[in-house]
Amino acid sequence: MRKFLVLALVALAPMTAAAADDNPLGLSYVETPDLRLIYFDALEYLVPHAVRTFTNAHAWQMRTFGWQPSESTIVLLKDLADYGNAATTATPHNRAIFDIAPLSHAFETFPATERMSTLMNHELVHVTMGDIANDEDRRWRRFFLGKVSPQSDFPETLLYTYLTVPRFTAPRWFHEGAAVFMETWMDGGIGRAQGGYDEMVFRAMVRDGAHFYDPLGLVSRGVMVDFQIGANAYLYGTRFMTWLAYAYSPQQVVEWVKRGEGSARYYADNFEQVFGLPLDKAWQDWIAFEHRFQAKNLAEIRKYPVTPYRQLAGEALGSISRMAYDAASGTLYGAFRYPGTVEYVGALDTKTGKVRHLADIKNAMLYRVASFAYDPASGTAFYTNDNLALRDLMAVDVRTGEERMLLEDARIGDLAFNPVDRSLYGVRNAAGIASIVRIPFPYDDWQVVHTFPYESVPYDLDISPDGKLLSASMSDETANQYVRVWQIDKLAADEPSVVSEFKFGQSIPESFVFSPDGRYLYGSSYYTGVSNVFRFEVATGKTDAVSNADIGFFRPIPLADGRLVVLAYTGDGFVPATIEPKPIDDASAITFLGAEVAERHPIVKSWQVPPASGVDYAALVKDQPKGPYLPMHQLAVANAFPVLQGYKDSVGLGYHINITDPIPLANIGITVAYTPDRDLGGNERAHVEVTGDYLGWRGSIAWNKSDFYDLFGPTKESRKGLAIKGGYDDLLIYDEPRKMTLKYDVAYYDKIDTLPNAQNIDSGFTRLTTAEIGLYYTDVRHSLGAVDDEKGIDWSGIVKASHVQTATPVQARGTLDFGFPLPLPHSSLWLRSAAGVSSGDRDNPVANFYFGGFGNNYVDHGSEKRYRDYESMPGFGIDQLSGQSYVREMVEWNATPVIFESIGTPGFYLTSLRPAVFAAGLWTDPGNTTLRKTYGSVGGQLDLKFHVLHWYDMTLSIGYAAGFTNTRRTGDEFMISLKIL
Repeated sequence: MRKFLVLALVALAPMTAAAADDNPLGLSYVETPDLRLIYFDALEYLVPHAVRTFTNAHAWQMRTFGWQPSESTIVLLKDLADYGNAATTATPHNRAIFDIAPLSHAFETFPATERMSTLMNHELVHVTMGDIANDEDRRWRRFFLGKVSPQSDFPETLLYTYLTVPRFTAPRWFHEGAAVFMETWMDGGIGRAQGGYDEMVFRAMVRDGAHFYDPLGLVSRGVMVDFQIGANAYLYGTRFMTWLAYAYSPQQVVEWVKRGEGSARYYADNFEQVFGLPLDKAWQDWIAFEHRFQAKNLAEIRKYPVTPYRQLAGEALGSISRMAYDAASGTLYGAFRYPGTVEYVGALDTKTGKVRHLADIKNAMLYRVASFAYDPASGTAFYTNDNLALRDLMAVDVRTGEERMLLEDARIGDLAFNPVDRSLYGVRNAAGIASIVRIPFPYDDWQVVHTFPYESVPYDLDISPDGKLLSASMSDETANQYVRVWQIDKLAADEPSVVSEFKFGQSIPESFVFSPDGRYLYGSSYYTGVSNVFRFEVATGKTDAVSNADIGFFRPIPLADGRLVVLAYTGDGFVPATIEPKPIDDASAITFLGAEVAERHPIVKSWQVPPASGVDYAALVKDQPKGPYLPMHQLAVANAFPVLQGYKDSVGLGYHINITDPIPLANIGITVAYTPDRDLGGNERAHVEVTGDYLGWRGSIAWNKSDFYDLFGPTKESRKGLAIKGGYDDLLIYDEPRKMTLKYDVAYYDKIDTLPNAQNIDSGFTRLTTAEIGLYYTDVRHSLGAVDDEKGIDWSGIVKASHVQTATPVQARGTLDFGFPLPLPHSSLWLRSAAGVSSGDRDNPVANFYFGGFGNNYVDHGSEKRYRDYESMPGFGIDQLSGQSYVREMVEWNATPVIFESIGTPGFYLTSLRPAVFAAGLWTDPGNTTLRKTYGSVGGQLDLKFHVLHWYDMTLSIGYAAGFTNTRRTGDEFMISLKIL
């Protein structure tokens, strides 16, 4: 999240440059005794509300968990995404970062009250779980001068994190399950612990005989191969917490989550301490209960005839956007997201069930995928890219596959097509406010039709066939939900009087669309507890349920013959299907597990957080600091700790200090170490390194640079002498995953004995000055369940000048990688090219390029696929090969990975095994017939990925390559490497 914020600020530099001199970043802050709220100035109107919701949630956490905060909490408000979300950490500081846009209502996966209140309640549970401590934890925090975050440069921090923030060392389902469970009752019972979607997921699993993951299988496989990926942590975690509260008590759930005196440090040990049985046994008890519970719900639903459906696809297609039906061709168009395929806009042939790819989607959402609309007359499908950031409006011709961008960063979604004038309507979210906008043909501009107050948010727009009426689902600050219809001409004239309306209470109405005659709106809602299709008569407001699903139907499309195309939920995801809609007179209500908790343990009804309006904002901020947020003025020691360092072949001891601002945008690291090796010269035993970065700027100064990973293996980062470096990254394109960066670097070295970038080459001089400029571009993508990039392009071009003594050789080099997926799941083929040329005297070491080796250390923190680097040549020694110019070609096949389930322990388990083979050719001095040499490398690598302490990816790599000179085998190389963090 910090990296994203820094990149965004760099990308916004032209705008922030226009800010006042005393506030160059356009960031300000206010404080209360418990909060430092930082915000972009355009969001100032939200500050009082954010402070009030924080104050209530903070007081609730202290009261419920017995939490004594170690420090104020930092909250950052930003508007860099079109849907609301948040992220939290408790190390090194209590910090929560909020995207303040409206929340997504897709499939009612996130039932919530007012967005700021819901997110604040949820995120402060995370803060509390991370910050809460007993006396033992507080002693460690004093020793380390704060809470410690893991740092790949210093893997000792894995232990230090466990000592200072013990409750963080637990699986994601534990954290999210606790936060969602608490959030639901803090919001008065509105939330995912009482959500229709969560109930539906487990009801479908019981009906379909689906596999329930155990705690280890959930985190090793369940979040990788399932179409819901990381959301499974929320689903399982919330359900397990809710069952615990039902079967035992909510107070015991609180006792398990918190860190009190005498509590076990590890979450699973504390579970057994609180509940009196092992966690795995309790999990199996829950699964057995879930089968009984959902069997009763299914039996209750089936007291009345269940609506049958006919599938239009052979298998479930994961998440699917709103779709459009082309009656002439019998084709369904929409956006699809499921494991094994990069997200795309596609055409589903309803006769054969086959889906045809039309265009890739960039940054698809988990459930919504993308906004979608369709013009049948021109055969144009409209969709959105960058759905996790600022949305672009795109179009693709469904006949030719030709794509084009219509509006970049328009922030418009919930698209609806008007067949009368060919215009598009949509909802634009900006600065937390939603507006209905019109995009007239030819779609190169947009106009605001009507802007709604904060938290009055329209979504799922549709337009009547005659082009006169516009419908939308609506939510308000009390979490009440409506379907509303307006006359378009009056709405455009700022007369937003409602033509027709139906109130759904707190059940979300989704994807209501007009029938072909304009008389009805059809949509879905969990109004009866199960997501069924409803028919709303526009003229009278009469509403009828027209299905009785045992699991759930969504996003209906009325057909001319009276049938409906719907999305039917299954245990494997959503599948397009057709039903015959018939008004239902009787339907049984299901039982919600959350409601059973409240019935058996009414204490949860008293957990509701008071309304924000009761907090006196003026009194809280009176006489407290406020003003422009200047990161360099906010620097302070975050933590400090002992470290182990390697220098050449010797072992040293040291100490590292982290200094940051609260967000952090500015960072300073100081490492001092000493190597007590008598074989080293006296001037090489002391080591100092100071590094810093700030909004794209970076710099360092080192004396006898040392490095932890030099203790393990052939690759050495430690260097004798003085090194002063500085650089700046100029972000030219930031359009994830597409990025282009112009990097500037300068460096000065003194008293060196080897080349800075070639460890086995003696310098022959002691001073060196370098300057480098490089242009880097990447646009690579992968599908759900992938363990590596599967398609795309990546290239770079670099020019470097090195001044030594009286010579200044100049080197130019570049790379070009191109990959595409193969028909095998998660398998891809990559072509990787590199070339370079240098000026200067061949006898000058800095006028040559050097190649050789895999490049991995036995213990490492760089890329495990180091053989992809241009200077790598497995099968030869490090820096063994050289030339003033070169061409390197590599072909690489990444085979289908093996995904493991339940191999290991909760704190240490295997996740995947990724095989790859490669063949590379290197031609040095190819333009010189006298000096030209040809080398080859053929090899393979296995990457075994595993998780340590629940959050940290590590990879054990084993590789072998044979090296060839011309066509003669001249050597081979075995490689084993453990990548940490």
